[in-house]
Amino acid sequence: MQDALELRSDIPANAQLLLWTVPTQHLRSSLSHLRPVGRAIVVCAKGLEAATHLLPLEVVSDVSPTHRLAILTGPNFAHEVAKGLPAATVVASTDAGLREQVRVMLGTNTFRLYGNDDPIGAQLGGAAKNVIAIAAGAVIGRGLGENGRAALVTRGLSELCRLAIALGGRAETIMGLSGLGDLLLTCTGPSSRNFSLGCALGRGESLSKILAGRSAVTEGVATAAALVARAGRVDLPICHAVADLLAGVKTLDQAIGQLMSRPQRDE
Repeated sequence: MQDALELRSDIPANAQLLLWTVPTQHLRSSLSHLRPVGRAIVVCAKGLEAATHLLPLEVVSDVSPTHRLAILTGPNFAHEVAKGLPAATVVASTDAGLREQVRVMLGTNTFRLYGNDDPIGAQLGGAAKNVIAIAAGAVIGRGLGENGRAALVTRGLSELCRLAIALGGRAETIMGLSGLGDLLLTCTGPSSRNFSLGCALGRGESLSKILAGRSAVTEGVATAAALVARAGRVDLPICHAVADLLAGVKTLDQAIGQLMSRPQRDE
């Protein structure tokens, strides 16, 4: 595989598939500089653009609307995939031919690809799970226990389902790899940047200090406010609490108290 890799600053004319791995907040600028024409693009980014509240595929379409598009998303830590450990992911697109092309080109005996024709739901799962993971990390960092984390993750899944349905996706997509699968990994895996950031917040560290000590992107930080803005009237109490916490509108104790004091009701 290493022998097949070539570093270059342009896009080869014969490239069949472009994997766009730029973080969501830099996606627009990278496309503005490179502007591929008439190619299939598989975006490997999660979140919403902070300034516009657009999902990654919407950003690409906004910059250059002529491409065949897919999103690659799911419960995968890159370092495990690189080691050849078993993993599964989703390629979501309304283009059935592109889904099959990506499966054939990228699938291996340790990296299973599942197609999905609901790119909206798949992108929302990949975006919102990072926000929920910050909350899950805060629960553990504050020492609130595994019961608390289990309850938060489960209620977070309900939020993801409501959000997907409201914005044109499907609840069953959220119950798959790009929703529940990614949520479980990000809310429990120690390698999760969003979970570890939440843990640090739970221990009382400031957001600015946490981010200053990091070189990698923690997607949920930029996504939280954009997500609740895009959601409008959709009931997302956990996501709202995280957005308020990150913005300094509420302390962690205030956010927890608000969530726990919500009216009792049927599940």
